[in-house]
Amino acid sequence: MLLNFFPSRALALYLGKTFLLRCLAMLAMLVLILQMLDLLSEAGKVLAYPGNGDAQLWQYVSLRAPQIISRFLPFSVLLGTLITLATLNANSEVVAMKSGGLSAHQILAPLILASLAVAAISYVFNERVVVRATATLTAWEAAKFGPIPSDPGVKGNVWVRHEDDLIRAGTITGRGNAVRLQDVNVYDRHNNALISIVYAKHGRFTPDGWLLEDIRVFDVVRGVSRHVDRMVVGKGVTPDQFTLSSVDPDAMSLADLSEAIDTLREAGRPVASLEGSLWHKISGPLSALLMPLLGSVAAFGIARSGKLFVRAVIGMALGFAFFVADNFALSMGNLGVYPPMLAAWAPFLLFLVVGEAVLITTEE
Repeated sequence: MLLNFFPSRALALYLGKTFLLRCLAMLAMLVLILQMLDLLSEAGKVLAYPGNGDAQLWQYVSLRAPQIISRFLPFSVLLGTLITLATLNANSEVVAMKSGGLSAHQILAPLILASLAVAAISYVFNERVVVRATATLTAWEAAKFGPIPSDPGVKGNVWVRHEDDLIRAGTITGRGNAVRLQDVNVYDRHNNALISIVYAKHGRFTPDGWLLEDIRVFDVVRGVSRHVDRMVVGKGVTPDQFTLSSVDPDAMSLADLSEAIDTLREAGRPVASLEGSLWHKISGPLSALLMPLLGSVAAFGIARSGKLFVRAVIGMALGFAFFVADNFALSMGNLGVYPPMLAAWAPFLLFLVVGEAVLITTEE
């Protein structure tokens, strides 16, 4: 029964191959254009650090490109769907397939199967490449595009409050008691008045607190600075306060984010927004499955009636409406307005029903 749902093997391969080639072409075009625009806006910041040159620009491109690919892959699937189906309709290939006894769902079946493969590849790509590139790029930006440790779990620009004092770590590596801090600033305050600022290049956790090394202390009251070899600050501040104080879901894999959520929940901290992002790591790539369904309105109808362009615009509007609803629901989830499951899955299920309703009403 499942095999009967698909057209012939030759026709299924033809539709799937045509669809995937259009999607790849749209993705390449979007990535090329957006990467050039992004590089033009960020190249000055990268080259502003002494010693940076062409190698650092290419490094920035290698870290930024995975983010662009991940974000705009569903858009490319939507555009690939519209171009494929509109072309098939304009060439009367859809009419020929329907004349052969194929239903609208059978015509779309190879596209949906190809979209499922795209969704699986997108998930693996996000988990293996995008999260590491995002974490490294965030830490590199926090270091003002200077040298950073080559650690896939690196974090950057984290602030922790200890009583009246504020502690900022430019770069954080490691986990547990093996956490290491670099480019540390400690703002010593008393009664909301800044007394001194401590600049340290390195810091590590000890039972007595955080041991800082290579230190310069600036006395705000007297306006003088002095050098100190070592200093212990932040007694009572745990390593988790640095590693989990600013959890970036985009820079963590599904397993790491789930572990961070469990740790934060045990500490009694709110995790609803992170749970929404956790579920969205699954529902996000699956959005590619909706694109053939939402764009199917461009495939059917008589091309010579002059409404093919209108149908393509309607399909594009449905696709972009999904992306708007998805981002809106995720934002509401981050604010705690929507439950995590609803924020992640409601737009997907809603537009699945909408796409099916449009297809059945117009064609089936």
